[in-house]
Amino acid sequence: LYWLEEFHVDGLRVDAVASMLYLDYSRKVGEWKPNRLGGNQNLEAIELIRALNLATHHEMPGILTAAEESTAFPAVSSSAADGGLGFDFKWDMGWMHDTLEYFARDPSYRRYHHRRLTFRGMYLGGERWILPLSHDEVVHEKQSLLGKMPGSEKQRFANLRSVLVNQAGQPGKKLLFMGTELAPRGEWDHDLQLPWRSAADPLRAAFGRFVADLAALYRSMPALWAGDPDPFTFRWLAGTEPGSPAVAWIRQASADEADEPIVVIQNVTAFAQRGYRLGVPRAGRWAEALNTDDPAYGGSGVINARPLQTKPIPTSGWADSIELDLAPLGSILLRPVSPQRRRA
Repeated sequence: LYWLEEFHVDGLRVDAVASMLYLDYSRKVGEWKPNRLGGNQNLEAIELIRALNLATHHEMPGILTAAEESTAFPAVSSSAADGGLGFDFKWDMGWMHDTLEYFARDPSYRRYHHRRLTFRGMYLGGERWILPLSHDEVVHEKQSLLGKMPGSEKQRFANLRSVLVNQAGQPGKKLLFMGTELAPRGEWDHDLQLPWRSAADPLRAAFGRFVADLAALYRSMPALWAGDPDPFTFRWLAGTEPGSPAVAWIRQASADEADEPIVVIQNVTAFAQRGYRLGVPRAGRWAEALNTDDPAYGGSGVINARPLQTKPIPTSGWADSIELDLAPLGSILLRPVSPQRRRA
Protein backbone atom coordinates (compact mmCIF):
# COMPACT_ATOMS: atom_id res chain seq x y z
CA LEU A 1 0.00 0.00 0.00
CA TYR A 2 2.93 2.31 0.68
CA TRP A 3 4.13 1.96 -2.92
CA LEU A 4 0.63 2.54 -4.26
CA GLU A 5 -0.32 5.47 -2.01
CA GLU A 6 2.95 7.36 -1.77
CA PHE A 7 4.54 6.67 -5.14
CA HIS A 8 1.30 6.40 -7.15
CA VAL A 9 2.44 3.36 -9.11
CA ASP A 10 -0.22 1.81 -11.31
CA GLY A 11 0.30 -1.70 -10.05
CA LEU A 12 2.55 -4.35 -8.59
CA ARG A 13 4.26 -7.26 -10.31
CA VAL A 14 5.13 -9.99 -7.81
CA ASP A 15 8.26 -11.88 -8.80
CA ALA A 16 8.94 -15.62 -8.43
CA VAL A 17 5.48 -16.48 -7.09
CA ALA A 18 6.10 -20.20 -7.66
CA SER A 19 8.84 -20.17 -5.01
CA MET A 20 6.24 -18.90 -2.52
CA LEU A 21 3.49 -21.34 -3.42
CA TYR A 22 5.40 -24.61 -3.04
CA LEU A 23 7.25 -25.89 0.01
CA ASP A 24 9.43 -28.13 -2.17
CA TYR A 25 10.33 -25.47 -4.74
CA SER A 26 14.02 -25.99 -5.66
CA ARG A 27 14.38 -28.34 -2.69
CA LYS A 28 15.42 -31.96 -2.67
CA VAL A 29 13.74 -34.78 -0.80
CA GLY A 30 14.36 -34.29 2.90
CA GLU A 31 14.84 -30.54 2.61
CA TRP A 32 11.17 -29.67 3.14
CA LYS A 33 8.23 -30.72 5.26
CA PRO A 34 4.66 -31.29 4.02
CA ASN A 35 1.91 -28.93 5.08
CA ARG A 36 -0.71 -29.88 7.64
CA LEU A 37 -2.72 -31.61 4.88
CA GLY A 38 0.25 -33.64 3.74
CA GLY A 39 0.77 -31.69 0.51
CA ASN A 40 3.54 -29.53 -0.91
CA GLN A 41 1.66 -26.21 -1.09
CA ASN A 42 2.66 -23.42 1.28
CA LEU A 43 -0.80 -22.72 2.69
CA GLU A 44 0.28 -19.70 4.73
CA ALA A 45 1.95 -18.08 1.73
CA ILE A 46 -1.17 -18.65 -0.35
CA GLU A 47 -3.29 -16.91 2.27
CA LEU A 48 -0.83 -14.02 2.44
CA ILE A 49 -0.96 -13.56 -1.34
CA ARG A 50 -4.77 -13.56 -1.25
CA ALA A 51 -4.72 -11.02 1.57
CA LEU A 52 -2.30 -8.85 -0.42
CA ASN A 53 -4.59 -8.79 -3.45
CA LEU A 54 -7.78 -8.27 -1.46
CA ALA A 55 -6.27 -5.38 0.50
CA THR A 56 -4.65 -3.57 -2.42
CA HIS A 57 -7.74 -3.77 -4.63
CA HIS A 58 -10.01 -2.68 -1.78
CA GLU A 59 -7.87 0.29 -0.73
CA MET A 60 -6.79 1.37 -4.23
CA PRO A 61 -9.51 0.48 -6.78
CA GLY A 62 -8.19 0.40 -10.32
CA ILE A 63 -4.65 -0.73 -9.59
CA LEU A 64 -3.31 -3.91 -11.19
CA THR A 65 -1.40 -6.81 -9.71
CA ALA A 66 0.43 -9.36 -11.85
CA ALA A 67 2.08 -12.64 -10.90
CA GLU A 68 5.30 -13.90 -12.43
CA GLU A 69 4.35 -17.52 -11.80
CA SER A 70 6.03 -20.26 -13.82
CA THR A 71 3.99 -23.37 -12.97
CA ALA A 72 0.47 -24.60 -13.69
CA PHE A 73 -0.86 -23.52 -10.28
CA PRO A 74 -4.60 -23.01 -10.84
CA ALA A 75 -6.63 -19.78 -10.69
CA VAL A 76 -3.71 -17.37 -10.29
CA SER A 77 -5.75 -14.58 -11.90
CA SER A 78 -9.12 -15.58 -10.44
CA SER A 79 -10.79 -13.66 -7.63
CA ALA A 80 -9.44 -14.29 -4.13
CA ALA A 81 -13.02 -14.25 -2.89
CA ASP A 82 -13.71 -17.22 -5.19
CA GLY A 83 -10.67 -19.18 -4.07
CA GLY A 84 -8.15 -17.87 -6.60
CA LEU A 85 -4.98 -15.99 -5.77
CA GLY A 86 -6.58 -12.68 -6.76
CA PHE A 87 -4.06 -11.33 -9.25
CA ASP A 88 -5.39 -9.39 -12.22
CA PHE A 89 -2.96 -11.04 -14.62
CA LYS A 90 -0.41 -13.80 -14.89
CA TRP A 91 2.90 -13.45 -16.74
CA ASP A 92 2.82 -15.82 -19.74
CA MET A 93 6.31 -17.22 -19.31
CA GLY A 94 5.54 -19.95 -21.84
CA TRP A 95 4.71 -17.47 -24.62
CA MET A 96 7.81 -15.41 -23.85
CA HIS A 97 10.29 -18.30 -23.80
CA ASP A 98 8.78 -20.18 -26.75
CA THR A 99 8.33 -17.14 -28.99
CA LEU A 100 11.81 -15.74 -28.43
CA GLU A 101 13.37 -19.18 -28.90
CA TYR A 102 11.36 -19.69 -32.08
CA PHE A 103 12.35 -16.37 -33.67
CA ALA A 104 15.98 -16.82 -32.59
CA ARG A 105 16.16 -19.93 -34.78
CA ASP A 106 17.59 -19.91 -38.28
CA PRO A 107 14.51 -19.32 -40.48
CA SER A 108 15.46 -22.40 -42.52
CA TYR A 109 14.41 -24.63 -39.61
CA ARG A 110 11.46 -22.76 -38.10
CA ARG A 111 8.83 -24.56 -40.15
CA TYR A 112 9.59 -27.73 -38.18
CA HIS A 113 9.12 -26.03 -34.82
CA HIS A 114 5.72 -24.32 -35.16
CA ARG A 115 4.59 -25.97 -31.94
CA ARG A 116 6.65 -23.36 -30.09
CA LEU A 117 4.10 -20.81 -31.31
CA THR A 118 0.95 -22.90 -31.34
CA PHE A 119 1.25 -24.65 -27.96
CA ARG A 120 -0.21 -21.73 -26.00
CA GLY A 121 -3.52 -22.39 -27.72
CA MET A 122 -3.82 -25.35 -25.34
CA TYR A 123 -4.00 -23.21 -22.19
CA LEU A 124 -5.42 -19.83 -23.27
CA GLY A 125 -8.63 -20.14 -21.29
CA GLY A 126 -6.99 -20.83 -17.95
CA GLU A 127 -5.89 -17.33 -16.91
CA ARG A 128 -5.85 -13.66 -17.84
CA TRP A 129 -2.46 -13.24 -19.45
CA ILE A 130 0.26 -10.63 -19.90
CA LEU A 131 2.70 -11.28 -22.75
CA PRO A 132 5.96 -9.91 -21.34
CA LEU A 133 9.03 -8.70 -23.18
CA SER A 134 10.42 -7.32 -19.96
CA HIS A 135 13.75 -6.36 -18.40
CA ASP A 136 14.38 -10.03 -17.58
CA GLU A 137 14.87 -10.80 -21.27
CA VAL A 138 17.52 -8.15 -22.01
CA VAL A 139 19.98 -8.58 -19.11
CA HIS A 140 22.49 -11.12 -17.75
CA GLU A 141 24.08 -11.89 -21.13
CA LYS A 142 20.74 -12.81 -22.72
CA GLN A 143 21.33 -10.09 -25.36
CA SER A 144 18.93 -7.36 -26.44
CA LEU A 145 15.79 -8.32 -28.34
CA LEU A 146 17.48 -7.25 -31.57
CA GLY A 147 20.61 -9.17 -30.62
CA LYS A 148 18.62 -12.39 -30.22
CA MET A 149 17.44 -12.24 -33.84
CA PRO A 150 19.36 -14.11 -36.57
CA GLY A 151 20.62 -12.89 -39.92
CA SER A 152 21.88 -9.63 -41.35
CA GLU A 153 21.11 -6.26 -39.81
CA LYS A 154 17.98 -5.80 -41.98
CA GLN A 155 16.88 -9.37 -41.29
CA ARG A 156 17.24 -8.86 -37.54
CA PHE A 157 14.97 -5.83 -37.72
CA ALA A 158 12.48 -7.76 -39.89
CA ASN A 159 12.46 -10.60 -37.36
CA LEU A 160 11.96 -8.21 -34.45
CA ARG A 161 9.03 -6.52 -36.20
CA SER A 162 7.44 -9.95 -36.55
CA VAL A 163 8.04 -10.72 -32.86
CA LEU A 164 6.11 -7.59 -31.91
CA VAL A 165 3.28 -8.42 -34.34
CA ASN A 166 3.07 -11.84 -32.76
CA GLN A 167 2.78 -10.21 -29.34
CA ALA A 168 0.18 -7.67 -30.51
CA GLY A 169 -1.85 -10.31 -32.33
CA GLN A 170 -1.94 -13.03 -29.67
CA PRO A 171 -4.52 -12.99 -26.83
CA GLY A 172 -3.21 -11.30 -23.70
CA LYS A 173 -2.16 -7.84 -22.61
CA LYS A 174 1.19 -6.54 -23.79
CA LEU A 175 4.28 -5.46 -21.91
CA LEU A 176 7.30 -3.87 -23.59
CA PHE A 177 10.36 -2.87 -21.63
CA MET A 178 11.47 0.74 -21.88
CA GLY A 179 13.53 1.46 -24.97
CA THR A 180 12.14 -1.38 -27.07
CA GLU A 181 11.17 1.18 -29.70
CA LEU A 182 14.87 2.08 -30.03
CA ALA A 183 15.86 -1.53 -30.85
CA PRO A 184 19.08 -1.27 -28.80
CA ARG A 185 22.02 -3.27 -30.02
CA GLY A 186 23.28 -4.02 -26.53
CA GLU A 187 21.67 -5.22 -23.31
CA TRP A 188 20.01 -2.89 -20.86
CA ASP A 189 22.44 -1.44 -18.31
CA HIS A 190 20.94 0.06 -15.16
CA ASP A 191 23.97 2.34 -14.81
CA LEU A 192 23.41 4.00 -18.18
CA GLN A 193 20.64 5.94 -19.86
CA LEU A 194 18.87 4.53 -22.89
CA PRO A 195 20.66 5.02 -26.26
CA TRP A 196 18.52 7.98 -27.27
CA ARG A 197 20.92 9.16 -29.99
CA SER A 198 20.46 5.90 -31.87
CA ALA A 199 16.89 6.99 -32.67
CA ALA A 200 18.37 9.08 -35.50
CA ASP A 201 19.73 5.95 -37.21
CA PRO A 202 17.53 5.35 -40.29
CA LEU A 203 16.71 1.72 -39.45
CA ARG A 204 15.87 2.62 -35.86
CA ALA A 205 13.81 5.63 -36.86
CA ALA A 206 11.82 3.35 -39.18
CA PHE A 207 11.46 0.79 -36.41
CA GLY A 208 10.17 3.48 -34.06
CA ARG A 209 7.49 4.42 -36.64
CA PHE A 210 6.52 0.76 -36.84
CA VAL A 211 6.13 0.42 -33.05
CA ALA A 212 4.03 3.60 -32.91
CA ASP A 213 1.79 2.49 -35.79
CA LEU A 214 1.39 -1.01 -34.36
CA ALA A 215 0.38 0.40 -30.98
CA ALA A 216 -2.12 2.82 -32.57
CA LEU A 217 -3.59 0.04 -34.71
CA TYR A 218 -3.88 -2.25 -31.69
CA ARG A 219 -5.77 0.40 -29.76
CA SER A 220 -8.15 1.04 -32.66
CA MET A 221 -9.04 -2.63 -33.26
CA PRO A 222 -11.15 -4.24 -30.49
CA ALA A 223 -10.72 -7.59 -32.24
CA LEU A 224 -7.12 -7.59 -30.95
CA TRP A 225 -7.95 -7.10 -27.27
CA ALA A 226 -11.64 -7.15 -26.31
CA GLY A 227 -11.89 -10.95 -26.45
CA ASP A 228 -8.60 -11.75 -24.69
CA PRO A 229 -10.05 -13.88 -21.86
CA ASP A 230 -12.29 -15.89 -24.19
CA PRO A 231 -10.44 -18.70 -26.03
CA PHE A 232 -13.26 -18.86 -28.58
CA THR A 233 -12.23 -15.47 -29.99
CA PHE A 234 -9.00 -17.03 -31.27
CA ARG A 235 -8.46 -19.69 -33.93
CA TRP A 236 -5.44 -20.94 -35.87
CA LEU A 237 -5.56 -20.68 -39.66
CA ALA A 238 -2.10 -21.97 -40.62
CA GLY A 239 0.97 -23.30 -38.88
CA THR A 240 -0.53 -26.18 -36.95
CA GLU A 241 0.88 -28.51 -39.60
CA PRO A 242 4.68 -29.07 -39.75
CA GLY A 243 6.40 -27.66 -42.81
CA SER A 244 4.12 -24.67 -43.40
CA PRO A 245 6.07 -21.55 -44.43
CA ALA A 246 3.64 -19.38 -42.48
CA VAL A 247 1.62 -19.23 -39.31
CA ALA A 248 -1.73 -17.43 -39.20
CA TRP A 249 -4.67 -16.96 -36.87
CA ILE A 250 -7.98 -15.15 -36.42
CA ARG A 251 -8.87 -12.69 -33.65
CA GLN A 252 -12.35 -11.36 -32.84
CA ALA A 253 -13.75 -9.05 -30.17
CA SER A 254 -16.19 -11.77 -29.11
CA ALA A 255 -17.25 -15.27 -30.09
CA ASP A 256 -20.15 -13.76 -32.08
CA GLU A 257 -19.41 -14.46 -35.75
CA ALA A 258 -20.97 -11.11 -36.64
CA ASP A 259 -17.96 -9.34 -35.12
CA GLU A 260 -15.32 -8.19 -37.57
CA PRO A 261 -12.37 -10.60 -37.55
CA ILE A 262 -8.72 -9.69 -37.90
CA VAL A 263 -6.31 -12.15 -39.52
CA VAL A 264 -2.63 -12.17 -38.57
CA ILE A 265 -0.24 -13.99 -40.90
CA GLN A 266 3.51 -14.39 -40.46
CA ASN A 267 5.98 -15.65 -43.07
CA VAL A 268 8.57 -17.38 -40.91
CA THR A 269 10.98 -18.08 -43.77
CA ALA A 270 13.67 -15.83 -45.26
CA PHE A 271 12.09 -16.12 -48.72
CA ALA A 272 9.11 -14.33 -50.23
CA GLN A 273 6.00 -16.49 -50.58
CA ARG A 274 4.31 -15.39 -53.81
CA GLY A 275 0.72 -16.41 -54.37
CA TYR A 276 0.28 -17.91 -50.91
CA ARG A 277 -3.29 -19.16 -50.43
CA LEU A 278 -4.96 -18.65 -47.07
CA GLY A 279 -8.43 -19.69 -45.95
CA VAL A 280 -10.40 -16.83 -44.39
CA PRO A 281 -13.62 -16.74 -42.35
CA ARG A 282 -15.52 -14.38 -44.65
CA ALA A 283 -16.09 -14.02 -48.37
CA GLY A 284 -15.47 -10.64 -49.92
CA ARG A 285 -12.49 -8.32 -50.02
CA TRP A 286 -9.67 -8.19 -47.48
CA ALA A 287 -7.10 -5.43 -47.12
CA GLU A 288 -3.84 -4.94 -45.26
CA ALA A 289 -4.15 -2.95 -42.07
CA LEU A 290 -0.39 -3.25 -41.46
CA ASN A 291 2.53 -4.89 -43.25
CA THR A 292 5.90 -5.09 -41.51
CA ASP A 293 7.67 -5.04 -44.90
CA ASP A 294 6.43 -1.53 -45.66
CA PRO A 295 9.45 0.60 -46.73
CA ALA A 296 8.36 3.17 -44.13
CA TYR A 297 9.31 0.58 -41.49
CA GLY A 298 12.60 -0.39 -43.11
CA GLY A 299 11.12 -3.24 -45.16
CA SER A 300 11.76 -4.25 -48.76
CA GLY A 301 8.30 -3.32 -50.04
CA VAL A 302 6.63 -6.70 -50.63
CA ILE A 303 3.11 -5.52 -49.87
CA ASN A 304 -0.41 -6.19 -51.14
CA ALA A 305 -1.39 -2.67 -52.08
CA ARG A 306 -4.87 -3.50 -53.39
CA PRO A 307 -7.70 -5.30 -51.56
CA LEU A 308 -7.68 -9.07 -51.99
CA GLN A 309 -10.84 -10.71 -53.33
CA THR A 310 -11.73 -14.13 -51.97
CA LYS A 311 -12.39 -17.09 -54.24
CA PRO A 312 -14.57 -20.13 -53.42
CA ILE A 313 -11.51 -22.36 -53.09
CA PRO A 314 -11.76 -24.32 -49.80
CA THR A 315 -8.59 -24.02 -47.74
CA SER A 316 -7.85 -25.12 -44.18
CA GLY A 317 -11.51 -25.76 -43.37
CA TRP A 318 -12.84 -22.50 -44.80
CA ALA A 319 -15.01 -22.30 -47.91
CA ASP A 320 -13.28 -19.17 -49.21
CA SER A 321 -9.65 -18.16 -49.51
CA ILE A 322 -7.42 -15.36 -50.70
CA GLU A 323 -4.12 -15.35 -52.56
CA LEU A 324 -1.46 -12.92 -51.38
CA ASP A 325 2.26 -12.21 -51.35
CA LEU A 326 4.23 -12.60 -48.13
CA ALA A 327 7.51 -10.77 -47.63
CA PRO A 328 10.58 -12.59 -46.32
CA LEU A 329 10.29 -12.65 -42.50
CA GLY A 330 7.23 -10.42 -42.90
CA SER A 331 3.96 -10.19 -40.99
CA ILE A 332 0.59 -8.81 -42.07
CA LEU A 333 -2.63 -7.83 -40.33
CA LEU A 334 -5.65 -8.21 -42.61
CA ARG A 335 -9.15 -6.88 -42.15
CA PRO A 336 -12.33 -7.43 -44.24
CA VAL A 337 -13.53 -4.48 -46.29
CA SER A 338 -16.68 -6.05 -47.77
CA PRO A 339 -17.45 -9.01 -45.55
CA GLN A 340 -20.02 -11.71 -46.18
CA ARG A 341 -19.93 -14.73 -43.89
CA ARG A 342 -19.57 -18.03 -45.61
CA ARG A 343 -18.25 -21.01 -43.69
CA ALA A 344 -17.19 -24.42 -44.91
